[in-house]
Amino acid sequence: MSANPKISIHGLGKSFGPKVVLDGLDLDVAVGESVVVIGGSGTGKSVLLKCVLGLLAPESGSIKVDGQEVVGADTETREKVNRKFGMLFQGAALFDSLTVWENVGFGLIRAQGVSRGDARRIALENLAAVGLGADVAALYPAELSGGMKKRVALARAIATKPEIIFFDEPTTGLDPIMSDVINDLIVKCVHELGATALSITHDMASARKIAHRIAMLHHGKIIWSGPVAAIDRSANPFVDQFIHGRAEGPIQMQVRA
Repeated sequence: MSANPKISIHGLGKSFGPKVVLDGLDLDVAVGESVVVIGGSGTGKSVLLKCVLGLLAPESGSIKVDGQEVVGADTETREKVNRKFGMLFQGAALFDSLTVWENVGFGLIRAQGVSRGDARRIALENLAAVGLGADVAALYPAELSGGMKKRVALARAIATKPEIIFFDEPTTGLDPIMSDVINDLIVKCVHELGATALSITHDMASARKIAHRIAMLHHGKIIWSGPVAAIDRSANPFVDQFIHGRAEGPIQMQVRA
């Protein structure tokens, strides 16, 4: 791990009423590293991302980006940090009323003041990077397949050349072949940008493909972290149960009779 991590999270705590979701979570992500956080549904993976993005305020702990504390930061500091971010949302989250190129260029136009002409040119370049031609640019999201929407969302995430990209369940709702296409594109785009990546997923095929390092979240804490190649010999019963999808084990799912 780098002495100066790109993202440094320590002692992070977040609750909703009596329910403790994050309980003193620690996680560092090195410059240029791709870390994937795995864990079951409802374990707090999305809450973790939202805290880093500033969409939720933790009750305790620290989140530093390039050494800058963002928990409790003022609006100016928060906006400055957020300009380093790109995001691929779970459901793509495209704007239905905007064309494909306008979706991809949205951040360029709104946040960076790029002209519409330049934004369209950059959007077309980024659509090409994810395997979509100029003929798609004038379409609307309703005219796209699920896989195409994910590619457009990826093009939008990289259009501003972010230093850090977040991926929220990037393969959810896709068939295995399209999932692998998206995984390959994520690896390619992150590598070409030289970006740092933090992803959350329960799809182990995706985690193995896009991560340098995998961390498992359980009961609000990171209970194991290591290189992708080490996960099959983690010797951690929680990790072993999760990656093999076994019903029996220390992770007990509540099933209503």
